[in-house]
Formats: sequence, C-alpha cells, structure tokens
Amino acid sequence: MTSYTDKGEKHARGKFLRFDHITFWVGNAKQAASYYCNKLGFEPVAYQGLETGHRDVASHVVKQGKIIYVFSSALNPGNKEMGAHMEKHGDGVKDVAFTVQDCDSLVQKARERGAVILKEPYTLEDEHGRVKLAVLQTYGDTTHTLVERTEYNGAFIPGFQPPLYKDPILAKLPSGKLDFIDHVVGNQGDDEMVPVVEWYQRNLLFHRFWSVDDKQLKTEFSALRSIVVANYEETVKMPINEPAVGKHKSQIQEYVEYYGGAGVQHIAMNTSDIITAIRNLKDRGLEFMTVPDAYYQQLRENLKRSKVKITEDLDVLQELKILVDYDDNGYLLQIFTKPLQDRPTVFLEVIQRHNHQGFGAGNFKSLFEAIEVEQNARGNLILLKPDGVSESM
Repeated sequence: MTSYTDKGEKHARGKFLRFDHITFWVGNAKQAASYYCNKLGFEPVAYQGLETGHRDVASHVVKQGKIIYVFSSALNPGNKEMGAHMEKHGDGVKDVAFTVQDCDSLVQKARERGAVILKEPYTLEDEHGRVKLAVLQTYGDTTHTLVERTEYNGAFIPGFQPPLYKDPILAKLPSGKLDFIDHVVGNQGDDEMVPVVEWYQRNLLFHRFWSVDDKQLKTEFSALRSIVVANYEETVKMPINEPAVGKHKSQIQEYVEYYGGAGVQHIAMNTSDIITAIRNLKDRGLEFMTVPDAYYQQLRENLKRSKVKITEDLDVLQELKILVDYDDNGYLLQIFTKPLQDRPTVFLEVIQRHNHQGFGAGNFKSLFEAIEVEQNARGNLILLKPDGVSESM
C-alpha cells in the first residue's frame, strides 16, 4: 500500500469541488429509480420526459443527502446510441459528473492536454438560474460532465421538473442514512490501469492519492492492482482497478467481460452511522455480500496488538457482516452490496471513516473470497492456465 503526498500541479483557474451526480443508462428508468428509492432510501426529486416536452429520453432523478443519481432510458426504438450502450453493457453508469468552478478554464486545460471534449461548454437556464455544463470522454464508454452551478437554486438542473409521483410507502420506511459519494471505482482491462491514471493526471490535473498492487491484494485464486486518483483538494477520489494474473478469473475480469469493457464497478457512499444504515437497508430488503465468522475471530485477535480502538460493538459488526480496516491512526467500516442487476457488474459500497483515508486494502482478501463464492455460484470462477487462458473446472 502506498500513500502519496505530492498533489502535483494546481489549476491556475478553476477547480473540482465534489461529485455532482452520477447518471445510469438503464432499460427502464422508472423502475430503476423506484428500486433505489425503495431499497436504498432515496427520494425522487426531479423528472424529464414526455410530460416535460422531452421526446427522446426519460430521466428520473433521486437524491439522498448530497448523493444524486439520474436514471435515463430511451423513449423510442430508434435511439441507436442508448440502444447500443444497453446491448453492450446492460444497466450501468454512463456519466460521473463533478461540480466545478470555472468550467471554461477546466475544459480548455483538458483540451490542450489532449482530452476528447464531447460537448463544449454550454449553458442551460430556467426560472431558478443558470448552469454551465461540458462533457469529456474518459475510460471505456464512460463520460465526465463538468457542472458549474454558480447561481442555481432549482432541484437539479434546468429542463427538469418536479417528479410526477412520490410513492407514499417511502415515508414509512427507515432512513438509509447515506450522506455523500466517497469514491467511484473504475475497472479496466489488462494493462489499462496506468494509461487511465495518466489520463486523469494529464487532463484533469488529478494526482495519485493511494495505490496497492497484486502482491498485497490477492487470494489463492485472484488478485488486482489499484491506483486512486484525486483532485488537488482531495474531495473527489477515483480508484482505478485492473485484474492481475491469478489461478482463477478475478472479479475484475468478470466485470470487464460482462460489462463489455472498462466501466464504473462500484460507487461508495459515506455514512456517519453505518450500523443504523445497514440495519435499515437490510430491513428494506437490500442484499449485501457476506463474510465468514472466522473473519471476526481473526479481527479480534489482530486488534489486541493494535493501537486503534474500535468504538463500535464488534458483535454488532459481526452480526451485520460489516468489515473493518485500520492502521495506527484510525479505521474504516465498510460493506458491499451484491450486484444490483442480473449482470455481475455494478454494485454499491457503504463506508464510514474514523480518521482513515484508505480504501479497505486489509479487507480485500475477505471481500475477494466472498465474491469468489458468488462467482462460483454463477459458474464464473474459472481456472486459468499459466498463460492466462481459461479452462473449465
């Protein structure tokens, strides 16, 4: 594990402030938004579609704390761009948007460094104010929208209206207690991690924040490498993963194959009370990965030799299957959902930090083993020959 102190070059003008919203392209936006509201505690906040004069795409916007997800679907059979995306990737993240200062300056810098600008800066306006946006191409078919919200006080962005319907059952369900997006993880194919990291360093002036390699992150079966890039202020963190050779097909490789290339693997959502959050989310019917009780037996033994003091009840963490990672300065608590669609691609993480800015490297082995159980159930824990070619088990 490596942490980095060099933040690199700072933007002379403009900066990245935070994650703004994440857009999913899905087969049925109405149902996907309803799932996130019912299972995760989001609330519908905005809508765009036929009723608002938009004839091609319907978008449902949901929000919890500072987390905003947008679910978009094609309305017509002839939408080739969205149709091809759905055929290739299934339901998945199309765009990770950042709130920025001085969109024009950031786009100009990215253009000078060689980034592909899909949409030059443009302005949307309504009675609530103005928003400037631009769209950049990043890894795979994923994009980044830069959102400059200097004086906008509407629910989302101009062109969206209040939701058509709010499910009355939502008010009766326990809170998800999710506050903001902690980080967004992108999976890459073999040997594609470093070029993607360099893209962020070169075009967005992000810097390496944290990394780990396959000597540290491996089980008997699979391994991965990961480099986390962050903006200068370190309010936006983007782990970039790639598979490493193991005896079996890693879950990174499984993702890349089922997603049809590079894409967003998971979104981590920060909470200040993970125990209540996970109890409530499980009560709402959300499915999580699980780990064996032996993990907690080993954890108790290891903590006896650690300076860190876990304030939460370990028995409760074990009951809820929440993972613990720590160093001498602090610790984090985390848990991962199962994939949220039939393809084993996108899933979510819930994380709580106690003076610990890592990404759960100490838990990766346990997580890998839990995922490998799921992979085996899907028939995808495939034995690899020394040359990396798969053979049936």
